[in-house]
Amino acid sequence: MSGQEEIDAVTEVIRSGWWGMGPRTSEFERRFAEYVGTGHCVGVNSGTAALLLGLISLDVRGGEVISPSLTFVSTNHAILQAGARPVLADVDPETLTVDPTDVERLITPATRAIVAVDYGGHPADLDALLDLARQHGIPFLEDAAHACGATHRGRRVGSIAAVTCFSFHAVKNLAMGEGGGITVADEDRAARLRQLRWLGLTRDTWERAGSAGHSWDYDLAELGHKANMNDIAAAIGLVQLGRLEATNARRREIAEAYTAGFADLGWCRTPAERPEARSSWHLYAIRVPARDRFVAHLAECGVGCGAHYYPNHLYELYRPYARPLPVTEAAWPQLVTIPLFPGLTDGEVDQVVEAVRSFRP
Repeated sequence: MSGQEEIDAVTEVIRSGWWGMGPRTSEFERRFAEYVGTGHCVGVNSGTAALLLGLISLDVRGGEVISPSLTFVSTNHAILQAGARPVLADVDPETLTVDPTDVERLITPATRAIVAVDYGGHPADLDALLDLARQHGIPFLEDAAHACGATHRGRRVGSIAAVTCFSFHAVKNLAMGEGGGITVADEDRAARLRQLRWLGLTRDTWERAGSAGHSWDYDLAELGHKANMNDIAAAIGLVQLGRLEATNARRREIAEAYTAGFADLGWCRTPAERPEARSSWHLYAIRVPARDRFVAHLAECGVGCGAHYYPNHLYELYRPYARPLPVTEAAWPQLVTIPLFPGLTDGEVDQVVEAVRSFRP
């Protein structure tokens, strides 16, 4: 949801004359780090960039990174772009987050990191995954593109893993249009990530702007990327952050209405929420038989839907990394994502519930 506050915030930035990475980006980084409860947030221009820079900061080049196949391609693209080999893991049949048991089977001396995706906004099994990472001395990265505002055992996602990557894309819970963030507790890692997002330079333009006579006083530490956040996006993000708890609460209301509305449908499997987790409900993905007929039926009822996600190992690019993934392959043909966003009215929610209930498998 957006409105006049976002328009006013962007107008203020445009009138200020500083549109690039500057004071609003710094303010957003500080406030987002405070919100999730960690030391640092590094603002970037997409969730994909967050994943790439996060993996580079873990020094994965030349090794293997374990990650799920049931995810948007950004997760595994970032592994390839960071110079590592993706090792695709299966998912838990209940939450569709990466299965720690399968992850453990895949760990080898070449493993450089474990990546977990918080599918639909539900945190992965962080207890088991973090234990595995510690036992084997392997870094753990959490892909929290869906999970802004989610919690695990009372702690906000973004304060738990060594590196957590967020997306602030236009459809995400906290939306900037385009944007991403990396949260870390370690100050040295945060400093490196800030260099990586700005071509490897040791000082960015905003840092140098206030240094009279020293505007060219910086060095090039390593080969970095042009992946910085800008103040227009950050200004929108600051407004969105202020209403995130309210919009996530509305998402939860809708999710609970769906779960109640479908409770007696034996053919419709609704998404789970484990006791230790509190989902941000970015997606509401149900599993149904005869998916093509179901989708056509919903369209006739005026309800749009999607499917998240096409398993990466089924793409031609990822065929060299394919392995048997029975849970992923069984779930994928049944997955349908029905509408879930804060602007849905109660009447529209009722329309979706009726459309689903009227299907005859």
